[in-house]
Amino acid sequence: MSNPTPQSAPPSRALRWGVAGSVVVMIAAGGLFYYASQLAATKRHVNHNEIAVTIHAHACEPNALTVPAGRASFRIINRSDRAVEWEILDGVLVVEERENIAPGLSQVINANLQPGDYAITCGLLSNPRGSLHVTPTAESDAQAKAKPSMVAFIGPLSEFRVYLSGQGGALIKAAAALQQAIDAGDLAQAQALYAPAREAYQRLAPAAQRLAELDNAINARADYFEKREQDPAFSGFHRLEYSLFQQRSLDGLAPVAQRLVADVTTLKQQLLAQSLPPEQLVSIVVRNLNSLADVRAVSGEEERYSHIDLNGFAANLQVARKVVDLMRPLLTKSAADLLPHIDSALTAFDAELNGLKVDNHYARYDSVTDDQRKQIADKAKALAAALDGIDPALGLSGLQ
Repeated sequence: MSNPTPQSAPPSRALRWGVAGSVVVMIAAGGLFYYASQLAATKRHVNHNEIAVTIHAHACEPNALTVPAGRASFRIINRSDRAVEWEILDGVLVVEERENIAPGLSQVINANLQPGDYAITCGLLSNPRGSLHVTPTAESDAQAKAKPSMVAFIGPLSEFRVYLSGQGGALIKAAAALQQAIDAGDLAQAQALYAPAREAYQRLAPAAQRLAELDNAINARADYFEKREQDPAFSGFHRLEYSLFQQRSLDGLAPVAQRLVADVTTLKQQLLAQSLPPEQLVSIVVRNLNSLADVRAVSGEEERYSHIDLNGFAANLQVARKVVDLMRPLLTKSAADLLPHIDSALTAFDAELNGLKVDNHYARYDSVTDDQRKQIADKAKALAAALDGIDPALGLSGLQ
């Protein structure tokens, strides 16, 4: 006698609820995707005034741009396989730049441009440069006519020139001592002398970074060369740092150290030969602090082999403090309400760095936690924002 065929059990209430829940989740996911798409489209529409520049492995697209004078926003899209930088150059001087743009990502550069012709760099230092033509506008003509009297700025600019001369001399002396240790074959001494030489450079960095070619020779990281650390053109501080701390070797370093001494000697000469407009005295420090906050503090890429990043940050802070002190008499007369805010930001950044000292020396940056790095970046950003109020208060806004 055959057994009767079993009847299918009706779906349980839990199963029915599970199916219904899955449908709801799918509908919600679809709604979220639609919302995200619309948000992205809205953002693209809001940023329609951005000028898109795509960096490929060996060139920019477009490689020739024309924009009206005034504030312009450039979205730099990195389609190469490495972190890159993009710069606007006025002759040998850097007008604006963005470093360490990661592969596949983009960053925005905002620049206040005066009429004229500029060059643009595109990723690797060996890549061909592009061109940027800035046409005059009624507003740029009016700003040129309304430029404030420069008499009040003679004192601060002259004192800053004295500062550059003194720090330039200190840099040459420190680089020469480093070279002597390398020539003597003393690896331990060369490692010990790298930090003070590097700090001396960082006390000049905001001004030195205006000089594109020299700064690249002295300060460029390996990323910006086609063969990275093995590229014959890779030189300067980071080439020495790589051998001293990564390879722990002095092989082949003597000519690199000799060239560094020659380059920093030329740097001092060119810093004193180049005029610095009053509207750039503060802005070069703001740019340096923003670079510290946006790139160097978070990534630790600046001193990736020696990990002495904190020493460099402290040196950058010294420059900022120097510029504030030079501008203090003018601010006391014209914008005294800014000074407490600026001084508070200086103190906060200084305290943040001092909190990372061990036995009165800055800790290695590879021991600094992500949260501590974020705090450094936040303090540097806050100081940059505070300093950014100086030029408008003194009638220099719109002149950069």
